Amino acid sequence: MKPIRKAVIPAAGYGTRFLPATKSIPKEMIPIVDKPVIQYIVEEAIQSGIEEILVITGHGKRAIEDHFDTNVELEYHLRQQGKLQHLELVQEISKINVHYIRQKHMRGLGDAILCAESFIDNEPFAVLLGDDIIYHEQEPAMHQLMRMYNKYGATMVGCQTLNGNQAVPRNILQSVATEKTGISRFLNVEKAVGHEADGKSAMLGRYVLTPDVFEILRRVQPDENGEIRLADALKLMASRQAVYTCQIEGKHYDVGNQLDYLKATVECALRRPEVKDAFRTYLNQYI
Repeated sequence: MKPIRKAVIPAAGYGTRFLPATKSIPKEMIPIVDKPVIQYIVEEAIQSGIEEILVITGHGKRAIEDHFDTNVELEYHLRQQGKLQHLELVQEISKINVHYIRQKHMRGLGDAILCAESFIDNEPFAVLLGDDIIYHEQEPAMHQLMRMYNKYGATMVGCQTLNGNQAVPRNILQSVATEKTGISRFLNVEKAVGHEADGKSAMLGRYVLTPDVFEILRRVQPDENGEIRLADALKLMASRQAVYTCQIEGKHYDVGNQLDYLKATVECALRRPEVKDAFRTYLNQYI
């Protein structure tokens, strides 16, 4: 069984839930405290043992490439000003091995993954969606999924049980439990919103896919919006072979919606030792 060395991060979407900001700024570059969303995703992949990352971009996403590139002028300025801590910070970002390819037409997540076929080169691979940030103090979410893949050797779909009213539609999993705690056989996906999603298991934006997913994606019929859905490919795959869902531990933020974005910003700030005490004191004024 081949190890998982590569990850794909789809980042070509328009980010309409964050308009008007995303009219000129990629949604993946919106910061949480002082770090853009996509950097949290990339760091999770690296901490999980991923060696190479492919970001699927689109029109107006050049800022993502610039963020992970070397900025000679900025580094010179920081060195001249003696701001060595900031210099080290920007240099560490540019050391990350990131590749890019454009999704020329917005045809859904499945089409974005198809763009990665030549990069993957017939290996199993990770997929991390940029709208989902998952915080776990001990083990990154993707590492949890990769660990389960190493046991089962099959496609793994990360999920969590929903608690509370869901403001946006979520992909609810239909699955059959196995003898292993937290592991189920994937059957299908359905959309749910509000209280109807409470207590159900939902897809979490983390996947480990086997390379045969590309052949299956080419067979999937586009939906009514002309998009190729990964969920449809997983359903077709599950009719032919084992596909598993895995409960992921950690605090999940869907930063594509405003409320979760604000929660992520506040809670990430409260984890930062340099600002947490002063920030908590400030927040106590409004409690």
